Formats: sequence, C-alpha cells, structure tokens
Amino acid sequence: MSFPALSIQPDSASLAYAAADAFDAAAERATSARGTFTVAVSGGSTPKAMFKLLATPNFTLRTDWSKIEFFFVDERCVPPEHADSNFKMANDSLLQFVPIPPGNIHRMRGEIDPETAAIEYGKMLKARFGDGGVDQLWLGMGDDGHTASLFPHTPAVKETHHRCVAQHVEKSTTGDSWRITMTAPFINRAAEVIALVSGSSKSERLKEVLHGPRDPERLPIQLIHPTSGKLTWMLDAAAAKLLR
Repeated sequence: MSFPALSIQPDSASLAYAAADAFDAAAERATSARGTFTVAVSGGSTPKAMFKLLATPNFTLRTDWSKIEFFFVDERCVPPEHADSNFKMANDSLLQFVPIPPGNIHRMRGEIDPETAAIEYGKMLKARFGDGGVDQLWLGMGDDGHTASLFPHTPAVKETHHRCVAQHVEKSTTGDSWRITMTAPFINRAAEVIALVSGSSKSERLKEVLHGPRDPERLPIQLIHPTSGKLTWMLDAAAAKLLR
C-alpha cells in the first residue's frame, strides 16, 4: 500500500495546469514504455478545467492521442447527450478536440438499464485488464467525502468483488438518481491514482479525511489506497488550508 503524496498549488488555475502536466507526463512514460496509455477520469468542474487545457495546442501537439485509451470512473444514468453526463462533459471539453480514435473511448452506457450497463462495463474491464488496472486514474471528492459514485452509506462502498456496479443514490450531486461506478478494489489497482480537489468548501472535509479517524462508510474516499501504485492528492491552497 502506497503512502499518499501531497501536491499543493496556489490557486485553481495553477492546479489545472499541474494536473494537465501530470496527465501528459504519464502518457509520455506509458506510451514510451508499452505503446499505450490507459487513463480513467471522473466528472466535475475541477477535471473539466484540466480537460480544457489538454485540448489546447500546447498539449495536443505533444501528446500522441492515438495511443491513449480513455475510460470513465463513473457515470450518471442519463443519455450521453444529457447535461448531467460525465461523458458529455469530457467530450465537450476535450475528446472532440483531440485525434483520439473513437474505439479508444470506453464510455459507460448510462442510457440503458443501470445493472446491465455496470455488468457490461465490468466485463470489458476484466477482458482489458485482467487482474490489473489502468495506468492513471483521476478522482474528485465531494463535500460529503464521496468519490466516483461511491456515496456515504451506500452498497457500493462495501463492494469487494465486482469491478463496476450500479446503485440508486438518494442524496447525490444530481439528487435522487442511479449511478454506475468503478468500485474501490478496481480503482486501487491503478498504477497511479490522483485525487484532484479544489476550493475552500472542501477544506474541512479534506482535513477530516486525511487527519481524522478512518470511517470509509461515512467518508468513502478513505477507501482509496492503491495496492501497488501511487496515490497523490493534488490540491489548491484553498482546499489545503487546514492541513498540517
């Protein structure tokens, strides 16, 4: 189990640039070593800022997108063109602007039956990775301590077998809704996990997660400890202001 590292940037703009650099550096390492880079991403405003930077010439001209495989950590159970879709956010801010082959984009099908979609995605992950995981996986953290679609006191928090599950969440960021999510055991197989957190509204919860007692039922992001990879918390100063 890795010990988490902290990377603290002065503001949200600097955090987005640092995140884009981390994405690009990992892509370069992986494609040079093995010819491909596998990355899984979450939704939210913080990764969106990173995506927008990755879509600019400064990054697109130095990144070989033909060798990148793009996966999703979680998805809202809505069609891909819906405003709440994590795929739509990634596509609108990044994927449509870069020369990534369509077959390299592996979205969760939020428009079909949630359980069917979760089984489908889990089988794909098993076929693609076996007992391994992705090269790099990006997470956020909600004000309640959730990450991916692992919400406090929900069944997915206790999942230990499946790579991907569906669950109904009464109190989510989009209200009462169905979600599809990678589970903590699969997330923890990643070679590198980066938790990207921005804003003073997260500072109290972040202090509790990192310095408080372990209570993953209530703070699901505490489940994230890569088994043989690296965990990095990338923060802006506002989010990190209460940390020791």
